[in-house]
Amino acid sequence: MLRRAETGSAPTKVTNRAPNDQGSVLIVEYHKIAKKEARWDRSISRFRSDLERLYRMGFRPVTLSQVVANRMNLAPGASPVAITFDDSDRSQINYLSDGTLNPDSAVGIWQSFANAHPDFPVQATFFILPNGPFGDRLRGPAIVQTLLKMGCEIGSHTMTHRSLRKLSDAEVQREFGESVAMIRKLGAEPKCLALPYGISPTNALLIRSYIWAGKREGFRAAVLVGAGPAASPKSANIDPLRLPRIQGIEGPYGLTYWLDKIEAGKVAPYVAGP
Repeated sequence: MLRRAETGSAPTKVTNRAPNDQGSVLIVEYHKIAKKEARWDRSISRFRSDLERLYRMGFRPVTLSQVVANRMNLAPGASPVAITFDDSDRSQINYLSDGTLNPDSAVGIWQSFANAHPDFPVQATFFILPNGPFGDRLRGPAIVQTLLKMGCEIGSHTMTHRSLRKLSDAEVQREFGESVAMIRKLGAEPKCLALPYGISPTNALLIRSYIWAGKREGFRAAVLVGAGPAASPKSANIDPLRLPRIQGIEGPYGLTYWLDKIEAGKVAPYVAGP
């Protein structure tokens, strides 16, 4: 969502950074949102701080598909951030006994932030497995539709989260095909894949083109596990089937590390022009 100037229709400039369509793109990876920080857990307080800092630094959310297609609806001076969630943990989105969204879930925290900052809407990519909130036969489809209406997208994380390098071509195609079929039953169309453990199959061409149920299928993009910014969608160096991500953690090569680099002028992010 673009903020409009009070006296006209032109979107308000987010930062004074010069346009840079060759700059790096942040694709951030989260798993579990928890009370305490752990290796694969982002604490509730730090997740809130991540959103606040990204917003303050002029980042605005986009989906992974929008990045790959270079169709990012950004205000002038804004930089894209593609926030992703893996593994279908219930901490990502769940509901209280009264039917309201859990305010301490990732979506609940983000929705509260978006209410105060409408130009930072809940717009993420969820790479799901057949478990957690998405494996709930009663609520799963409704949860997916809620996320889609918010502007999120649903991607595949395969069916069993096994290392694809250890599987035959037929097994890889089953992992992809069954996962895509599951997601379609939930009412979404998966275009992107999160590789389990960031490991591609031996035949990496299967990511783009595989056969399942007698039909040719494929993903437009695949993401790794780490550990730095991705190339611009306009860069000749971008490989949509091996997109690096930045983990939502502290320490070397985590999100704070890279945001510090950007603030210090050591990494130039993608910046939207007028």
